[in-house]
Amino acid sequence: MVVYIGVIGERICDETTRPVAEKVGRLLAESGAILVCGGMGGVMEAASRGAMLAKGVTLGILPGFSREEGNPYLGFSVITGMGEGRNIILVRSCDTIIAIGGSYGTLSEIALAHKLNIPVVGIDTWSLKRKGQIDNKIIEASDENEAVTTALELAHKTKRR
Repeated sequence: MVVYIGVIGERICDETTRPVAEKVGRLLAESGAILVCGGMGGVMEAASRGAMLAKGVTLGILPGFSREEGNPYLGFSVITGMGEGRNIILVRSCDTIIAIGGSYGTLSEIALAHKLNIPVVGIDTWSLKRKGQIDNKIIEASDENEAVTTALELAHKTKRR
């Protein structure tokens, strides 16, 4: 059974985050999962690169009106013309999501995933607090291997047909 795993994070990533995202992409490709991302730079590009180098399938959900804006490691892309509104399409397209670091766009995708009961696994990403209590809905992974293993297990349990 093929699963669709989203990888979300900032459009600009540092030298610490880039190899993490690339390894996540490679591990997803090696597992046979389809990597879904926002199709732009930073974490999205690094994860796509890792997946493509491992001969995996990548799908970018682009915010603009041209495939040219997507990163060069996308096997497939969807042009939405929706800007950040495309986040809902990205989230709905996934069985599970891995959040790596992230800015407010990442936070919006995490919120949408929670609203839709799509599991989120995080590596150095947001933590949530509500009414003074820690919200543990983001499953924190200690490294790339744990993140991918957990995301795949959850995707197989909760796969939407």
